[in-house]
Amino acid sequence: MPKVDIAFDTYHTYDAMTAHLHALAEAYPTLCTLTSIAKSFQGRDVWFMTITNPETGPALEKPGFYIDAQIHAEEHATSATALYACWYLLTHYGTDEEVTRLVDGQVFYIIPRINPDGAEYAMTAPYHPWCGNGRFLPGEDRLSGLIPQDITGDGYIVQMRVPDTKGEWKKDSENPDIMVQREPGEEGGTYFRLYPEGLIRDFDGVHVPVEMQQDGNMNRNFPTNWTPQEYGAGDYPFSEPETAGMARVILGHPNITGMCAYHTHGGIILRPSMLRLDSEMSAPDLSLYKALGAVGERLTGYPTISVYEDFTPDKTKARHGSLTDWTYEEMGIISFATELWDLERTAGVPKEGYYNLGPRGAATQRRVHNWVVANVGDHGFRSWTAFDHPQLGPIEVGGMVYIWSYRNPPGNMLQEICHNNVMFNLRHAAAAPRIALDDLSVAHLGGDLYKVTAVVSNHGYLPTNLSDVATKNGVAKPVMLSISCDGAELAMNPGTVDLGNLAGRNERRYAYSNWGQQWSAVTKKAEWLIRASGPDARISVTAVSEKGGTCRQSATLGGGV
Repeated sequence: MPKVDIAFDTYHTYDAMTAHLHALAEAYPTLCTLTSIAKSFQGRDVWFMTITNPETGPALEKPGFYIDAQIHAEEHATSATALYACWYLLTHYGTDEEVTRLVDGQVFYIIPRINPDGAEYAMTAPYHPWCGNGRFLPGEDRLSGLIPQDITGDGYIVQMRVPDTKGEWKKDSENPDIMVQREPGEEGGTYFRLYPEGLIRDFDGVHVPVEMQQDGNMNRNFPTNWTPQEYGAGDYPFSEPETAGMARVILGHPNITGMCAYHTHGGIILRPSMLRLDSEMSAPDLSLYKALGAVGERLTGYPTISVYEDFTPDKTKARHGSLTDWTYEEMGIISFATELWDLERTAGVPKEGYYNLGPRGAATQRRVHNWVVANVGDHGFRSWTAFDHPQLGPIEVGGMVYIWSYRNPPGNMLQEICHNNVMFNLRHAAAAPRIALDDLSVAHLGGDLYKVTAVVSNHGYLPTNLSDVATKNGVAKPVMLSISCDGAELAMNPGTVDLGNLAGRNERRYAYSNWGQQWSAVTKKAEWLIRASGPDARISVTAVSEKGGTCRQSATLGGGV
């Protein structure tokens, strides 16, 4: 039985998640450390867990894998998945072969809940689809227009359907709970306008303005391609305490080789590029992303798609200032963003698009509505009820509770989602470059002279530079090999050798072809001439790769390794 039992069929408040993380840290003090990387606006800690076996070496001398979750307030399934990753790694160490190998040979950096203030607000009534981080509460950042509020007092902020002959919507002919788009040229029916539930500040009696929320989308608060014009971009990159804490983690751990940022919803794995077509990406990197993405598809059932090609509806308005913009496009780290949970596919709707803001046809909406009512109940859909709005007159309030339908799955489906996605995290982590000293040999040349030969290889799937982008941007550090002497001295060749970068297995996914990706060295060697000054002379050789780890071996000149 695990030392710490955590329920993964429910969503945890900040206090509950904090208690679970502390319980794991106390139960597994050798394998993990728990620290705070930032304080939120409301004074909550942003927790950060490091998991590795220190007996196999310092964490920074091992390849690292980074996971974060819930940068957006309403995406509760994400923090459940990151918490599951912490729990799974710690409770399965010593019994699961892959987990044990990874925790021994690598290090995991996990931020289970980036946005504790926003998450706490979005988890408690009134339920409202909101992604802010607490700098302002919903509506406080809007000077005028419609302010989302629970005007009926039922604990939910849903929609208002307002009778209007100019309206874009009408009731479905089969189910009046469902709103469908009015067709072009259609006249003669009863029509409605749909608005978020709330009151209108400075209402002129005619127009209902809805301002874009300013506080919130911290996934536009990163430096690469940052622009203040993006929704939620902040005053400047890393202006928010939570993203500044993330920056300290990522920059302070240059051994990070792979990343997964969790979001909801859509049931998809997002890969670069954020800004350009696949044809404009580095061909080796695109091939690498597709190969790793195929593993993710097999383990999760989620397709892997391009953010720009498949998830950007208007190609003239590419997203800017995102986390993966920074970590891949600038630093070359292999970065995915997984959108957990696909309500429509679960309800039996064929996947026709990846970024659906609507409108969806009546048949699709009926199927989704029926599934939500049957599986979530009134927590996922609120029946339309009459309400006398003080500004708009007689209206109805109701509709889908997006946070508990589209955004997050019912609790009884949560653990399977957590497990499948963490399995992909582990496999991605296992693809890291892994440096090893394959051979260290000493040959006596006569007298007091010895030749020392060291052979270094990359045993991992990824190259030690991780990506073509990292090389082109000049951020890929070479593998360095050095020798030190005890009771001896270096007679020939530099004591430190730059081996450049070593390729990984990803470069050789098919038999050699002149037309295919050309192969680079996965193994290199260095030689030194050493003069011993006594019978107990020893040498030590160290191979260092920022991404592939550090390994050491020693040898006695008179007696070999």
